[in-house]
Formats: sequence, structure tokens, C-alpha cells
Amino acid sequence: MKNNSKKKIRRRYFNKNQTSFYFEDYLETKNKTIKKNCLSQDRIYLLYFLFLSLILIFSIRIIHLSMNKIEIFNQTNFPNNFTEERRDIVDRNGALISRNINFFHAAIIPKNIKNKDNFLLKLQLNFPKLPIEKINKKISEGKYFYLKKRISQIEKEKLWKLGEKGIVFEPFQSRIYTHGNLFSHVIGQVDYDNYGVSGIEKYFDKELKDKSLKSEPLKLTLDTNIQYLIDKELNQALDIFDATGGGALLMNVENGEILSLVSLPNFDINLRADVKEKKYINKITKGIYELGSIFKTFTIALALDNNIVEPQTIIKEIPRSVKCSKHEISDIKEFPKNLKVEDVLIRSSNVATLMIAQKIGKEKFQKFIDKTKLLNSPDLQLEEVGSPIDFEWNKCKLETVSFGHGITTTPLQATTVYASLANGGNMIQPNLIKKLSYNKKNERLVAEETSMKLNNILRKVVTDEKGTASLADIDGYYVGGKTGTSQNYFNKNESLNTFISIFPSHQPKYALLVMLESPQVAKDLFYDYRGIKIKASRNEAGWNSVYIAGKIIKKIGPILAIKSKEFNDYYVAEKINK
Repeated sequence: MKNNSKKKIRRRYFNKNQTSFYFEDYLETKNKTIKKNCLSQDRIYLLYFLFLSLILIFSIRIIHLSMNKIEIFNQTNFPNNFTEERRDIVDRNGALISRNINFFHAAIIPKNIKNKDNFLLKLQLNFPKLPIEKINKKISEGKYFYLKKRISQIEKEKLWKLGEKGIVFEPFQSRIYTHGNLFSHVIGQVDYDNYGVSGIEKYFDKELKDKSLKSEPLKLTLDTNIQYLIDKELNQALDIFDATGGGALLMNVENGEILSLVSLPNFDINLRADVKEKKYINKITKGIYELGSIFKTFTIALALDNNIVEPQTIIKEIPRSVKCSKHEISDIKEFPKNLKVEDVLIRSSNVATLMIAQKIGKEKFQKFIDKTKLLNSPDLQLEEVGSPIDFEWNKCKLETVSFGHGITTTPLQATTVYASLANGGNMIQPNLIKKLSYNKKNERLVAEETSMKLNNILRKVVTDEKGTASLADIDGYYVGGKTGTSQNYFNKNESLNTFISIFPSHQPKYALLVMLESPQVAKDLFYDYRGIKIKASRNEAGWNSVYIAGKIIKKIGPILAIKSKEFNDYYVAEKINK
């Protein structure tokens, strides 16, 4: 019994031991599994750290690159800071006319070309006009050479897309003109070294290169919008009347500011062509002409100012012709024997005008012409100015000069005299620079009373039934003026038709000259002549230059009226009254 009990106890003990054994074996296995799991987690942490480090490195690189300027093209000689070598030129409203920008020359470094045949093939496909054989020869020589100078942005991008390390782009500064040929006769050009060679660019070359003024553009008196409208109308006039050339000038009569100066034909100054043909000269400032009957205005003004006549004074017994030295002076049209002084200008009689000039006398007339400076070179901020032909006041000069024959001047000077006569008699000087003022209030050409009388007569030249400038009678602008039809002083086979107008005539603000060289009769053109549709049969200024001046004033008038409150008030008042 006791022995059995002992066996049971031993078995239990043994079982306990067995249980304990198995239990101990389980714990050992579990420890081994835990060790393996710890090793796997360490690897994960290591990989995580590696990926995190890579992400951090790339992030730092991206931030670094984004904070630095990267050159798109493969040249290394770009300037870091662009400093303009010349100041901007702007119009009176601040609109850009001229500016320096970066351009490029495309050059080749032969040693950097890996596959010459492939390179030449790509060039030929993309730029078929390039001389491939010459390029091939130069590449073989192994020396640095220019593929093409002064390339456009489109050409630059096409070359860059070829992906050739042998192509480099040399930057340089060049002048661009935003309006091409619109201001060609005023702005002028610069050479490839940025030195002015003509026009405003040359006259103000030193000032335009002054670094202390680089932030301040050179402001002109010109108005881009008005220049465009006048240029457009004048170009159309050349087509309508088959004229060889023409010009127009708009001037402020109070201060001499030139708002527009157009000479046709013109040229694109961005092309930097060496223009030498005579037809491309600045006809307004450099062209020398006999301007014809517009000089009759000067004769009448001088006679009024010296109290020799009044507008209503009658010139009696006017002959059909007058013998003067070896020449005979007559009128193209037949006029009455007796004419009022104002009718002499309105109807434009040569013979009656010379009779008035004889009353004035050569001494006073010569003194007046000298005072106007019509025989001097124009004083303007351009070097392209003409020199009127010298002449002596010999026999018959008084008579011929009185109606504009035998005397030459520039359209600019003639318009300036008209402006001085119209503004109350104050002499002015033409001006192209906005900040400058050459108005000489104390120097008079004629008395204020004379100016008022003359303006009334010039208005009648447009409104009178017998006037020569009826086609310029634009509603609301009170246009006055005088026509001139003459021959070219240097070529008698060429004609010149001119009209100088002032408006509004009751208190003039602007003077406008329009001239056409060798115009022809516009056979297919119908004119609105005082409400009647008619065709022209004569080739005179009244049928072409006057017609174009009327169209110009109709286009630019609203712009000028908006900028002049007083002018606008008169315009509105007239509309209300009607």
C-alpha cells in the first residue's frame, strides 16, 4: 500500500518533471523566434533610414537648384545683369518707340561637334538657306566661326533644339523700334556699336548714352496714335492720286510742338539698311521746294500789318497779265477786274497779289522774309535739314516771291510761319522734345489784330463759294488754310500740291500741312462737294491735298478735342446750336 503510494507519488513527480521539461522547451523555442523578429525589424529600420536619407538629399538638391538661375541655352557667356547702353525713346504719352534689348549671334566651336555629317544634315533640314558647303569647310578648318549673325528668337530656339554642344550664342545689345517704319524719318537709326547715325538717335546720341539718365526715357512731342492715322491716310492718298511721294506735318501753333511728322515713302529702321535713294529723304525737313500760292498768305499778312490795306479794300483795275522783265505773269483762271483783298487770297490771284506786294515795297518785304527765316536751314533737333537756295533780290523778285515763285524753303519752315501768323503773331520755333520750350512770347511776326484778320480770311478760303479749299470744311473744326500748286524747282516735269491749314480758325491750336508730289487726277473718285457728288477734272491742290487734309482732320480731330478742353467746348457748343 505504501509502495503503491510511493509509485504514484513518483509518477506524479515524474509527470511534474515532464510537464516542466516540456514547458522549458517551449520557452527556449519562443526566445529563438523573438530573436529572429528583432533582426527583421532592425533591417526595416535600416532601409527606412536609407530611404529617408535619399529623400532628404534629393529635397536639398531640388531646393538648391530652385534657388539658382538656370540658363536655358548652352552658352556660358551670358551677362548676369542687363544694363541698357542707350535710354528708351517714348512718345508724348509714354508709349515706347525705341529700346535696347539682347540679341544673339550663333557661332560654331568645331571641336565640340561629335558627328559632323549628322550636324550638317540637321542644319540643312532646319535651315535650307544656309550655305552648307561653306559651313562644312569651316568646320574642317577647326576654327571658331559665326554660323549666322543677329538671329531672331525663333531661329535661336530652332538651333538650340538641335541639341548640339558645338553651337554657342553670343549675346549683344541692339536697338529695336516698336513701330518699324512709322517714325523712320524722325527717330533715325543706330549702328551695330550702338552709336546714333541719323535722326533723333544721332542728334541726342550723347544724352541717350548718359548712364546717369538711363532710368529716364527721352520723351518726344510726337503722338503715336496721331502719327499712325496721318500715315495711313497719306499712304492711301499716294494710291488714290498715283503720287510719287508726300508728306504731312502737324504742329501746335502755341509752342511749336510737333505732334506728327510723316514723309513718304518711308522705310523699316529695324532692317538697318543704308538708304541712299533721294525719294527716301525727309521731305518735311530736308526737302527744298517752291511752295507756290501759300506765299500769298505772307504777302497779305504783311500788307495788313503795315496798314496798307484792309480785308475789304478793293484792288482795282487788275490786268489779265503783267510784264515783268522778260517774263509775263498771269492767272490760270479769269478773275474780275476788281477784287477785295480777302478775295485775292480766297480766289488765289497771282496778278492781284503782286500788285499788293508792289504797294508794300521790296525793302519791307525783304525784311519780313528775313525775319521769318524761310531762307535759312530749319532749326530743329535733327541733322537731316535742307538749305533753301540763295537768291538775290534783283529785278522782278518782289513780284514773283509775292505768290511763291522763284523762292524755295522747306515745308517745316513754311508751316512754322503759318503757325506764328495764326497764334496771335508770336514767333515760335519747331520742337520735337517734350520738356523743351522754344516759344518766344516777346518776339512778334505780326500784330495780334493782323493775326485775327488773317485767320478770318483763311477760314473763308475753305467756306466761301469761290474758295480753293472747300473739301477741307469738316464739320465742327472750323478749318482755315491756303492751297499751293507749283512745279518742282529742280524738275519742271514734276508738280507739288500743298495745303497748309489751321484749326479751329477762331482760336487756332494746330497747323497741318499736307503735300503730294506729282499727283494725278483721280478719275474714279467721287467728291462730296457741298452736298453734291462730283468728279475732279483738274489736278490742283484743292482736289487732292485739301481732300486728304480734310480726311486727316476728321480722323485726328476727336483725339485733339479730347485733349483740349477749350477745343472740345467749341465743338460741343456748335453741335448744340445745330
